[in-house]
Amino acid sequence: MALDPVAYQPYLDPDDFIREVTDRIWVQRDVSYIVDNYEPDSIVHGGLGTVVGRDGVIEGSLMRIASTPQHVGQAEDVVWEARGDDAFLSSHLVFSSDDDLVGGRPTRIRKRTIADCLYRRGRMVEEWVVRDELASCLQRGEDPDEVARGLRFRGYEGSMTKPAPSDVLSVGDSGPRPDDFRPECEMVLEFVEEVWNQRRLHKVPDYMVRDLFLHTVGDRTVVRPDGYQRDLLSLVAPFPNARFAVRDVQTNYAERYAGLRVAVLWTMSGTYHGTPAFGALTNAPVDLLGVSQFLVQGGRIVREVRVFDEIALRAQINATRGDGEFTDTNIY
Repeated sequence: MALDPVAYQPYLDPDDFIREVTDRIWVQRDVSYIVDNYEPDSIVHGGLGTVVGRDGVIEGSLMRIASTPQHVGQAEDVVWEARGDDAFLSSHLVFSSDDDLVGGRPTRIRKRTIADCLYRRGRMVEEWVVRDELASCLQRGEDPDEVARGLRFRGYEGSMTKPAPSDVLSVGDSGPRPDDFRPECEMVLEFVEEVWNQRRLHKVPDYMVRDLFLHTVGDRTVVRPDGYQRDLLSLVAPFPNARFAVRDVQTNYAERYAGLRVAVLWTMSGTYHGTPAFGALTNAPVDLLGVSQFLVQGGRIVREVRVFDEIALRAQINATRGDGEFTDTNIY
């Protein structure tokens, strides 16, 4: 079924729509355009919880733009997929490399953000956004623990409080999806289950090429299966019982972005009772929101871009420990 142009007008297609709308708000600073772009009851889920209503998005965007007025976000990838004939779900990977003054010295701040956006008839309905705030802290010379102590984890609402869909290739959090590129999608989901959940790390080469790239938080790039295994171990070691649940999937083939990409919206749930990577153990549950974009070529994964907010994760752990004095922080 062809996508009705009402889903992305007045732009050429959903890719053009996402890139131009984002630039208008965040680079040209037309904050008022959010009124035209978001539904009044739109919902946004981020690392620090859920914001319900367009006003929260407007206020949060204004504060974030004001805090980094030199920021320019560059579209690195847009993985979009239809949701019916008048809607689409996009996974927008944004790369930024901004010059800023830190302690009076020019400093380059590099980071990635992924925003999964459900648009219906050209209006935002629901969004899942994750930012690599760890990269910002490290490049500014800030202590991630100290930054996290000033943040408040609000918790999740709406769809994020429900169990993950049982058949995500048919229906994700964003609704029914087309049955596109099923073999590649099944391979990626099997990889998540076998390697991430079952910890069969020796199977990484079964799904990924030898010369793989993993771009992950802290503005780090990891290569080869050995590097991938080490990175995954460091992620789950503080939460040895962690389970990854896939909440949505979208696919898109475009030569502009090197072929077929499979975007996966996931949550990691576990208890902080393992390696004390984030201070004293709490034995309390955590829920981490993340997005991974997999580039698939020849039936194998050649690259993953993985984004989640480690600072928000630290804030969530701190809240269960009673650390710090929390304010009503901007989660957008």
